[in-house]
Amino acid sequence: MRVLVVGGGGREHAIVRALRRSPQSPELLCAPGNAGIAADATCLDEVDAGDVEAIVSAARSNDVGLVVVGPEAPLVAGAVDALEQAGIAAFGPSAGAARLEGSKAFAKQLMAEAGVPTASHTILRDREEALQHLSCAPYPAVLKADGLAAGKGVIICQSEAEAREAVEVFFTEQRFGTTEVVLEEFLEGEELSLLALCDGENVVPLAPAQDYKRIFDGDEGPNTGGMGSYSPVPGIDTERVEEIADSVHQPIVELMARRGDPFRGVLYAGLMLTAEGPRVLEFNVRFGDPETQAVLPRLDSDLLELCLASREAGGLAGAGASFSDDWAVTVVLASAGYPESSSKGDVISGLDEAAAIAEVIHAGTARRDGEIVTAGGRVLNVTGLGPTPADARERAYDAAGRISFDGMQMRSDIAARAVERVAG
Repeated sequence: MRVLVVGGGGREHAIVRALRRSPQSPELLCAPGNAGIAADATCLDEVDAGDVEAIVSAARSNDVGLVVVGPEAPLVAGAVDALEQAGIAAFGPSAGAARLEGSKAFAKQLMAEAGVPTASHTILRDREEALQHLSCAPYPAVLKADGLAAGKGVIICQSEAEAREAVEVFFTEQRFGTTEVVLEEFLEGEELSLLALCDGENVVPLAPAQDYKRIFDGDEGPNTGGMGSYSPVPGIDTERVEEIADSVHQPIVELMARRGDPFRGVLYAGLMLTAEGPRVLEFNVRFGDPETQAVLPRLDSDLLELCLASREAGGLAGAGASFSDDWAVTVVLASAGYPESSSKGDVISGLDEAAAIAEVIHAGTARRDGEIVTAGGRVLNVTGLGPTPADARERAYDAAGRISFDGMQMRSDIAARAVERVAG
């Protein structure tokens, strides 16, 4: 089978690597891909991952048997609908189901209807209403742009002044393009990412992961798309994973089926583990980034088979996803200026030495004059595997330390708390 993966980041490289391990030996293409993906799949670098028509055309002209859509933007734009209408099998939710990520207000409404635990919230429908509401809000508070924001549409505000500044940003800056903002209570606890495969009826949870959203050690600085992750998570065993999937994922899947918009693909719940139990921070409708880079290297099951089964109603009934006992720790290497900006064209060295120690996944890279150079904010993901979190972490940082490019940024505390808890 010929499989096309849409996207060109670290998540898509991890997906390509996992599909390569399938016993079905698929022929892999990626659109547009990146310099690292080019070593594992045929890259269609002329295809824009956000152009639905171009994706359909590329799939048709290359006689593709399955398209796996990685990023959220084409999913929200209806890429899966367009592919299926063209008679091309696609993995991912319809545009209607993808509203779970495309609109935070919509997701909140569904959570309330389905009885899924989440933070208390208010939907602010214009700038004036928002500014009036901020004077009586408790702080700290969380403000979220309603639409897609590449992981940067959430601001934790410590005061009314900070909240007013955030409102001005969300309602006036074109990159957010929002007409609504969600104001919600600040939840305390630890975050947990739990991804699950869904077929419109059934839910198959994957291994849990924790990610690190802030740019600096100690969770300081602005939010990013993610600076690292690890899997599994201490204290979140298989039984706990099933409990969370039953109380969080399954009610949403059942509600969407009743609404006539069955959810098929990956349903990713970003959770806060509070003293009162898990609360949903957000839903995403695709593989997470960088969680995927820590979860998929541990997957023993056939990812291609699971993707195909999720397309059929009831196709995942009785199915499960098995994982190795190894720990995985993923460290993100970011370019100078990230997350406010990114530096492009900086030559990257040490890739071969790092790849001999850990799995090196490319995110924002390109090939120029025979060299690999930076081409985005998050440049590389380095994933170490080992029998303990300490072993995996040591391997990841050993490999990451052999890579260099001008202005390279990385956190030094990824998975440190997992090491402490397992050792303790």
